[in-house]
Amino acid sequence: MKILAVQNRMGIGDTVIFLPYIKAISQKFRVPVSLLVKENSKADQFLNQSDYIDKIIILQRIKNKNSRHDGILGSFKLANDLRKHKFDKIFIFNSSLRFNLIARLAGIKDVYQYPLFKKTNQHITQPAKDLIKQSLNSEITSNPEIQIDQDLIEAAISKFDIKNNQLNILLGIGGSEPSKRIPAKTFLSVIEKINNLRSCKFFLATGKNEEEQLILNEIMNSKFKEKCIPIDGLSISQTLPVIKNCNVSICNDTSFSHLSSALGIQTITLMADTPLIYGSYSSNMHPIIPDGEITVTHNTLGKDKINPDKIFEKLISIIG
Repeated sequence: MKILAVQNRMGIGDTVIFLPYIKAISQKFRVPVSLLVKENSKADQFLNQSDYIDKIIILQRIKNKNSRHDGILGSFKLANDLRKHKFDKIFIFNSSLRFNLIARLAGIKDVYQYPLFKKTNQHITQPAKDLIKQSLNSEITSNPEIQIDQDLIEAAISKFDIKNNQLNILLGIGGSEPSKRIPAKTFLSVIEKINNLRSCKFFLATGKNEEEQLILNEIMNSKFKEKCIPIDGLSISQTLPVIKNCNVSICNDTSFSHLSSALGIQTITLMADTPLIYGSYSSNMHPIIPDGEITVTHNTLGKDKINPDKIFEKLISIIG
């Protein structure tokens, strides 16, 4: 049996959020599941070692790029591309009529999907839970899970001189948008508090955006630079074994918070300007919201109100 799951949301985080539903399908039918995802999901870089994932198929639709799968003609091309894989079942994690028709044109016999035309104000995970409940009679309570080869984990220990007698912490200091990037001074305050507690090493994860690099440079030019290792030069796949060796993570709302928690690392999520669910959907996530707020969503704009004392207190509660 060959099964395809369609998850066409953008980015790493949205892909990670849906992993429990993909894994439930795999467990129900006892076969790995192929994924149709957008290229910016980077799924091929972090799911290539997970045994419940089969092929990663890229949906070639990029806004204003006239890509292969755009438009009516692109729909026929996508149907033809999928037909070659001879899928028996498809699970479509959206309410799009387009994907429903593509699945049928591709000759896929069994089509399971969200209710059609229900996209407006749709909850990010509830329709997925409902779909799995209705089609598989299963309740999803597990966290997202990314699997990684033990040899790669051990190689990272050697390469980065990771020691068991120190506290190894991932700092996800980047962010896709300026409003999500917590100032360097907040991280430096946390670093100082942790450094006074015990021997520690910090792995600084960020992108190459100029503003992200300014935050990285401010931390690397501080008195704690000897305890900090930038990993911005690594690919997503290369960062996974480093993250897996960390005791805890402290991350902005960025891809690293999703990857970290899915690798089983207790992850403190700094939620400044994104719906809270993105930092709380896993039991491995421990959200910190801006001072003075009771929740967080788009336009909270709270990056300067994330309290380093609260981060440190949460860290202490995690490591004991």
